[in-house]
Amino acid sequence: MGGGASVPDGVHVVVVGGGFGGVAAAQQLKRRGFSFTLIDMRDAFHHNVAALRASVRPGFAQTTFIPFADTFGDSFVQGRVVGVATDRQTVLLEGGAEIQYSHLILCTGSDGPFPGRFNAVAAHRSAVRAYDELVAQVQAADSVLVIGGGSTGVEMAAEIKTEYPEKKVVLVHSRAALADPELRPDVRQQAKEVLLEKGVELLLGHKVSNQSELQLNVCRKNVIVVTDKGDQLTSDLIISCTGLKVNTGAYAADLSSCLASNGALKVNAHLQVDGFANVFAVGDCADVNEPKMAYHAELHAAVAVSNIANSLGGKELTSYHTGNITMLLAMGPDDGVGQFNGFQLPRCVVRLGKSRDLLLWKSWKGMKQKQPVM
Repeated sequence: MGGGASVPDGVHVVVVGGGFGGVAAAQQLKRRGFSFTLIDMRDAFHHNVAALRASVRPGFAQTTFIPFADTFGDSFVQGRVVGVATDRQTVLLEGGAEIQYSHLILCTGSDGPFPGRFNAVAAHRSAVRAYDELVAQVQAADSVLVIGGGSTGVEMAAEIKTEYPEKKVVLVHSRAALADPELRPDVRQQAKEVLLEKGVELLLGHKVSNQSELQLNVCRKNVIVVTDKGDQLTSDLIISCTGLKVNTGAYAADLSSCLASNGALKVNAHLQVDGFANVFAVGDCADVNEPKMAYHAELHAAVAVSNIANSLGGKELTSYHTGNITMLLAMGPDDGVGQFNGFQLPRCVVRLGKSRDLLLWKSWKGMKQKQPVM
């Protein structure tokens, strides 16, 4: 297992979920010579860090999906996991197929509204079409309303206003401060300043009260939006950036005793799910007190795979420790705000480090594939 060590017979690791954590785990298992199966609903890795730009820039979406089979071959299976039979060490797929495991890494991620998430059993070409169709809706609209001023909403509003500065963009947020609450206050204030500089109109401390009646992601002229404070707005296009939740469908029924209140799996310091030495949780579905980010999911994956190898080799298990928060918000390709290890970064550093290309190069390089030229 790495360095020429052999993997014992009968070891087969199943990785459920092909997001950043799942792909990182699969890459490390492959590198160490493990037998493994990576399962995902899509046939391609979605670099969803770039999903919002794919919603506004024509042709960009094709660069955000990287086919799994080209990297992992027969070790990849497309399908929806509907259950985990821990007594039989078997993963159950929709349609009746079963895959046995000696070790299991759950990386099911979070679910939420399109375009921030695309979670469906689908070929990536259909996902690309969905993003291209949203681009057309954005182009057809004279005004866009973004619901939710967390980090996703902030980035969404900035992407639209940067790509289409002539359009009216309004961001409605239920709180007074924008972006992730775990960010430094001065970084959150800076995000607000960038939006205002770009010309985004902010309506803070308001909730949209008729959201259930609104059709999202479709251009319809002068739709009326009502807030809980009685204000009325009109907009041609409404995009929701709220409601992110842990994706529990693969394990909730079978691991109900291990669930935290938000649906994440309770884990120990080694990222082992409570009561199961051979089951690990990685990324958003691990109950770890830190922001849910691709960067953290990749760190989790390294710990989980190392601990599978360590347990097989009789070595001490590695612990995962949270650190100071690092988070970068890309606010269009020309700007950004963020912090590294708890320290605020200059906007130009965020722009160069993330905003320009949204780290797409890193995913294509990691998957050992050539990024298409737009």
